[in-house]
Amino acid sequence: MDVAAMSVAMSQNQVRSDASVALMDKMMNTMEQQGAQLTDMLQQSVSDAPHPSIGNQIDLQV
Repeated sequence: MDVAAMSVAMSQNQVRSDASVALMDKMMNTMEQQGAQLTDMLQQSVSDAPHPSIGNQIDLQV
């Protein structure tokens, strides 16, 4: 293989590597956002849970 062909091959490998790193970075950012949204959703569901003893008895008059 001559020097020009090696240079082209190395350049293509570098482009592939850069694209992979950029894609991984974007995926990590997306996962961080989804994790934060999931945490917020879980906190909201816990704070809005009904009290366990309220509403268990009903007063009736006949």
